[in-house]
Parts: sequence; C-alpha cells; structure tokens
Amino acid sequence: MTVSWILFCISLYFSILLLISFYTSRRIEKKSYFDGDKESPWYVVAFGMLGDSLSGVTFISVPGAILLAKFGYLQLVFGYFFGYLIIMYVLLPLYYRLNLISIYSYLHERFGIYTQYTGSFFFILSRILGSAARLFLAATVFQIFIFDAWHIPFWFTVLFIIFLIWIYTVKGGIKTLIWTDMFQSLMLLAGVIFAIVGIASQMHLSFTNIFTIIKESPSSEIFNWDINSKQNFWKQFLGGIFIAASMTGLDQNMMQKNLSVKTLKDSQTNMFWFSVIMIFTNIIFLSLGVLLYYYATEMGIALPLNEKGTVFTDRVFPQLALNHLGIIAGTSFIVGLTAATFSSADSVLTTLTTSYYIDFLDQSPDIKDSRLRMLIHLLFALILLFVILIIKALNESAVIDLVLTIAGYTYGPLLGLFFYGLFTKRSIKDSFVPIICLIAPLIAYFFDTYFPNILYNFEHEIPLFDFDTSTKSEWFLFGNTILIINGFITFFSLLIFSDKAK
Repeated sequence: MTVSWILFCISLYFSILLLISFYTSRRIEKKSYFDGDKESPWYVVAFGMLGDSLSGVTFISVPGAILLAKFGYLQLVFGYFFGYLIIMYVLLPLYYRLNLISIYSYLHERFGIYTQYTGSFFFILSRILGSAARLFLAATVFQIFIFDAWHIPFWFTVLFIIFLIWIYTVKGGIKTLIWTDMFQSLMLLAGVIFAIVGIASQMHLSFTNIFTIIKESPSSEIFNWDINSKQNFWKQFLGGIFIAASMTGLDQNMMQKNLSVKTLKDSQTNMFWFSVIMIFTNIIFLSLGVLLYYYATEMGIALPLNEKGTVFTDRVFPQLALNHLGIIAGTSFIVGLTAATFSSADSVLTTLTTSYYIDFLDQSPDIKDSRLRMLIHLLFALILLFVILIIKALNESAVIDLVLTIAGYTYGPLLGLFFYGLFTKRSIKDSFVPIICLIAPLIAYFFDTYFPNILYNFEHEIPLFDFDTSTKSEWFLFGNTILIINGFITFFSLLIFSDKAK
C-alpha cells in the first residue's frame, strides 16, 4: 500500500466525522455538550461504547499478544460481564436517582467537597494516562508506516491527530460523540473482519477450515489454573469484574454517555447488550490473532522483533495487514486503526472537560458562555500530547499491560470510595479522604512489588504450601487483582477513620 492511498483513506474517514459533527452540533444548547439533551438512543450508545472500550489497545495488542497469553484474555472478559451487572443494578440507579452529569457529584453529597475533588482527580489522572497509552500505540503505527517515509517527527504526528480530534469534538460534546463513536465502532470491527477475510482468501480457507485451525491451535487454550501466574483464572476473572466496575461504572468517560440516555431502563438495556457484544467481539479479535500467526508460519513470513530479539507482538497485525494481506485488508486495517485512534481520545477530551468544569470549577452546565469550556477542552488536548511524548520515551512493554497496570493503581481509590459510600452508612472527615486515597496505591504497590518475594523466601525456608519454590520467576504475581487489593485498602482505611453517619 502506498503512503498516498493511506492518507486518502484517513482524509476520507475524517471528512465523514466532520459531517457527523456538523449535523449533530447544529442548534445545540449549552447543556447538550454535557448530557446530549437526554435524547441518545440506547442502541447507538451501546454500539458506540464498544469502540471506546476496545480502542487501539485491543485492535493491535490483543491479536498480537495471543502468542504469549493465548485465549486467556477471555478470562478477563468473562469477568467484565459480571462487572457490567454491578453497573446495571447498583451504580446506574444511583446516578439516575440523583440526576447526575458528573458522577463524582455523588461523592460531594455523600462526604464533601474534598472527596469530590479526590474522585475527579483520580479519574482525570487515570484517563489522561490510559488514553495517552492507547493513542500512543495507534500513533506509533501511523508513524512507522506513513510519516517516517516523509521524515516527519513523532511529536508532529501526535499533534496532528489530536488537532483533528479537537476540531470535531469541541462544539458538539456528547451529542456528537455518541454518533461518531457508533460509526467508529463499525469501522473498527470492519478492520478485523476484513483481515480475517484477507487471510482466508489468500490461503483458500473455508469457514470450517478457519474454525478447525483456531480450535486445534495451542493458542486457543482459555483457562490457566497456575496460582503462581498472573494469567491465573481467578486473578483474571476477579480482576475483570472490578476492572469493569471501576473503569466503566466509576469512569466519567463511559458513564457520561450512558447518562445521556433518557431513562434508567433504557440505560440498563444499553449496558446489557454492550456486555454481550463485548464478549463476542473479543473472541473475534483473539481468533484473528491465531490466524495471523498461522498465516505467517505457513507463508514463511518473518515476524517483527524487538530489541530483546523476541516477537514484537504489537506490530504483528500492522505488518501483515499492510504488507501481505492485500489492498482490501490493508485499507480496512488503516480505517480500523483510525477509528481506534479517534475513538480512544475524542470522548476523553469531552469528559475530562466535564469533570474539571463541574467538579473543580463548580460551573453549571447551563451557563451560556462557552469560552471557558472550550479553553479547558484545548488545555486537556495539550496535556494529552505531552503525556504521549513521555510514554514514547519510557515504553518497554506491550501497551495493553501498561494500560491495565495504570488502571490498577488509579482506579483503586475510586473503587474504595464508591463502595464505602454505597455499602456503609458511616461518615468520615472529608479532609482525610485525599490523604487516604494517595497512601492506598502506595501500599498496594508495596504488596505488588515486594510481597511475592517475601512470601517466596518464607515458603522456601518453612514450606507451608504445595508451591514450586525452585524459581522466583512469576511466583505468585498479583496481576489484575492489584486493583481489588488497592480498592480494599482504600475501603478499610476509610472504615478505620470513620464516624457514625450524621
């Protein structure tokens, strides 16, 4: 594929987004930016959330990472489903009853202004870091396959992408995003499906052949029962439940779209179908991963290697799609990656603006002067650019691991705060909350970093469990359960310093 053709596809795609933005932002009211006038169709929100949840991380990392993790990623996804049930029957009824725009306004009502600041701060931190990591992955692919040929620096590539996103989100907000996200989810899925079609076409595979290849592949193994491994089923499954409850249900970015639906019942319906679609979509992504490695092996194609001499899993899909699978699969990959790039960052600019505007500045969404909101929108775009450049300097592993690691430490305090507010009737001194929520992740980091070695050394000297102590490699790693530990540390720390409710 030529650079000119790739740029044409991106330009055409962006033109469609601009048309959607122009149409949806006409005669927009000031509050529409924040709640979409409570007129969003639930099925549009459900399908659009798919693209935002998957993003460039799933689009590129998940198919490539199957070389190491196999189908084990589904263990996490199964947990997601039950996490979404918590959102449907615990969190959404609360948000609708209080008629919230920023979900962290609940923390103000329950505890006080400093707790609201704390919740909003951890959301802003989580989303900036997580979205920057996702956008970094997609921008890197654009850089390698497009802009490097023109000797354009990486910082300009990222700046250009963020500028395009800023253009079509700055005015319409949520009212625009629910429709652009639906379009982008469709394009993202098309990128994966046409890649599978490209492999099947070149290798003359029928649907039955594809099913057999996936079924018989060693990578199709789902369940891991090794307690020492971070891929252990219970660590992944339980981590998935709390990741979904935190990263979706306690995340302004995801909930602001849900709250733009008119009624609680419609919002719950949206969340249910989203959770079902999420499972099947991830199966498709993992199946693509099996087929990519099968295709490379059968065709004798050398896979990209990293500095350590091992397979660079994040570049397997891009290399095969753009250089080997034909014009249709390659074009679909570019369109899908573009969708993943824009969907991973467009909504976050709107929801970061919402959280800062309402939670920190205590501004009313009905205010007529939109200049302050637009200035905040621009500020977060620049912060996102800065963080992406830092990630580029520090990146050493698959970005999907980076995103989940970030989530474990930044969403943990949110998990503890909301669960404490929902499941206890006790109060706490508002000014204590920021301190507790800063200390809890540090304690969790200590557990994650040092506790496995402490436990290993103790078990090696005084055997109590039937564990293999011959090596420290991956010995009782917490994996995604660190989010749960972080949340419970926050919860019980709040409980220790609590008082009877006033």
